[in-house]
Amino acid sequence: MNIPIKNNLKRVVIIGAGFAGLQVAKKLKRDKFQVVLIDKNNYHTFQPLLYQVATAGLEPDSIAHAIRIIIKKTKNFFFRLANVHFINIKEKKIHTNVGILSYDYLIIATGSITNYFGNKNIEFFSLPMKSIPEALNLRSLILQDFEYALLTKNSKERERLMTFVIVGGGPTGVELAGALAEMKKYVLQNDYPDLNIQRMNIHLLQASSRLLDGMSEKSAKQAFKNLKELGVNIWLNCLVKDYDGEIVFMDKNRKIESANVIWAAGVKGAIIKGFIKEDIMNGQRILVDNYLKTLRYPNIFAIGDIAYIIKNKHYPNGHPMTAQPAIQQGIWLAKNFNYFLLDNKLGPPFKYKNLGSMATIGRNKAVCDFPYFRLKGFLAWIIWMLVHLIGLVGFRNKVIALTNWIIQYFHYNKSVRIIIKKFYRKKKIN
Repeated sequence: MNIPIKNNLKRVVIIGAGFAGLQVAKKLKRDKFQVVLIDKNNYHTFQPLLYQVATAGLEPDSIAHAIRIIIKKTKNFFFRLANVHFINIKEKKIHTNVGILSYDYLIIATGSITNYFGNKNIEFFSLPMKSIPEALNLRSLILQDFEYALLTKNSKERERLMTFVIVGGGPTGVELAGALAEMKKYVLQNDYPDLNIQRMNIHLLQASSRLLDGMSEKSAKQAFKNLKELGVNIWLNCLVKDYDGEIVFMDKNRKIESANVIWAAGVKGAIIKGFIKEDIMNGQRILVDNYLKTLRYPNIFAIGDIAYIIKNKHYPNGHPMTAQPAIQQGIWLAKNFNYFLLDNKLGPPFKYKNLGSMATIGRNKAVCDFPYFRLKGFLAWIIWMLVHLIGLVGFRNKVIALTNWIIQYFHYNKSVRIIIKKFYRKKKIN
């Protein structure tokens, strides 16, 4: 990977263009550093709205933005589309599918991947939703299943095709369950008048005793109430043991027959080979200090979902693996590089400011937890929309998303539900 260094600048390599990596890449001073950003995609994804792509509420290009457009006409900045396979820490080199690149400073912002907790069957048969291709797979699956349900003469198979099981009662699971329930109530009965849509079942399975574990008890109860009103079957204290492509096996000998299991039950860090096991915390996160620097390697930093700050009394289990900590860490690290690093000074340590959390359940229904107050209902829903609209990268994306939301608010059936690429369900091997 041939990238010449000019003016004896220090080279900063950033792996990952998610919320954290993109902030660093945008804010590092180019007169002090040469910045190389590497990602396996040529776009940044606004992950909180993936569920709307999966349920045909938004098109993928409204939540994605090309990296070269985000950071354009900038000196001493380079983007490379590549997969990083290995970090040679001793030689300060990263190995990718397009070549080898040396670094002076390395920032790992690879984010997270779906955590199946070692269950190979669930990993094989269920559908994750951590990327745009995965969200499009889910969209195709949902629409195909109703087409197949119309054609089959087997009533048991029809029931399986029209039963959706979402595992994980966090914001992703809650928002997806609400979106599917609203599709059932307002959309699918018009698309499939010759199919009894009332036979569609939506199950939300949560291992703990409540939904939205990271939010307040009142918000959790409100989300539970709203989802029940929408017809979602909620299973609390329910541990999923296995899934064979047709039956979900739970503890206490409980079962659900379904052809559609969506896994939203957890994530883990997207680790790159090269670290030793002592560098990695449970949950596949890299151990860092309060300056987001790895404990053994003074020139390697980790930010976002992949980072685990040790000895943090406010977050003993690590910061939430969500957008806000990642954004704040990216901004903080860029500032630390710009003003302190080259002079061998220490600025203030990173301190996360909790701005709150929120989840939408459906039309006019959302919950928001802020540091000093909570909101629910219509006002919370408006705030949720504004926050997510502001978070989208690019003016075009904001306009498209807002236009879609306004149209769908008044005309539910106006979204485009087309199967762009057929999804092939994995089959059981006898």
